Amino acid sequence: MVAAVREVLGSEVLQGTGELGGGLISEGEVFLTDVGKVFIKWNRKEKALDMYKGETAGLQQLGASGVVRVPEPLAAVELPGGGAALVLEYLPMKDLRHHSLNLARQLARLHLQNPLATTHPGGSRVGHGDARSTFVPHFGFHSPTPCGYILQDNTWCDDWQTFFSRKLQQQIAMIETEYGDREVLELWSRLQTQMPRFFAGVEVLPSLLHGDLWMGNSAETQQGPVLFDPGVFYGHHEYDSAVSALVPPGFGESFWAEYHAAVPKAPGWATRQKLYRLFHKFNQWNHFGRQYRTGYWGFTGLAVIGYWGLTGLAVIGYWGLTGLAVIGYWDLTGLAVIGY
Repeated sequence: MVAAVREVLGSEVLQGTGELGGGLISEGEVFLTDVGKVFIKWNRKEKALDMYKGETAGLQQLGASGVVRVPEPLAAVELPGGGAALVLEYLPMKDLRHHSLNLARQLARLHLQNPLATTHPGGSRVGHGDARSTFVPHFGFHSPTPCGYILQDNTWCDDWQTFFSRKLQQQIAMIETEYGDREVLELWSRLQTQMPRFFAGVEVLPSLLHGDLWMGNSAETQQGPVLFDPGVFYGHHEYDSAVSALVPPGFGESFWAEYHAAVPKAPGWATRQKLYRLFHKFNQWNHFGRQYRTGYWGFTGLAVIGYWGLTGLAVIGYWGLTGLAVIGYWDLTGLAVIGY
């Protein structure tokens, strides 16, 4: 890896410092170069280069917003023997503590930036360049971007419900292919018909999103907060707040109170949060395996308790015992899943 990265950087020196980073998806380390430190992360999966190219595009777009600080991507490098590396600007980051409320305010400005740009003439699907200047009227992004190591289909779409349904469909198709889980498909077919209920009376305008916003993808320097490891796209701003609750301790009540002071909750917010968490729970299942199914589909494996329903409205009891699909409010009222 060192030789390949050194060649791309044009650096005579590329020496590991032993200061390690990375997480569940990539390994990482701080390296010394001719001109100072860089952070390099690498992954040996087949599509790692595409993953890092998508991450690069997302970091560039977040940086172009002028609102949030992200490490500048310097190079995505294909590695001999398979896999790829991503070279990033080195930032002396620590856990997010002192600048948490600052990040909440920045996140609010980021989410409001594109909707407030509706007063600017024109519109673009491109998503390149200065994110502050032109209203982007569509949902998606100009590049696939990763959530974990799975590349997301960001093909531009005029309708948020259609775009988000496509995101879920991609994850569900992977589950069906890998695990042959027909139960997911049955529930998904029912949920699709109810999707408009979650957005009744709510106007959704595209916002530039981090896309995988949890504490582990945030930090701070002495100057302020930093975001990294994004899965960027233009989508409903509420989507960005959904995943953090799945990975304790989350950003905390004061963080979200500061955020919602600038971006108030719309009617149905809590219900849509559960809907948006579906994507991340399916994504975890596709990353880490069937063991993640138990916690999401019910303590006994028979029901979709907790993330398809607020109070056990859906699929309790008969699912695995009799093959009957849905019991309770789903079939009795036709009101489907999350809280309706």
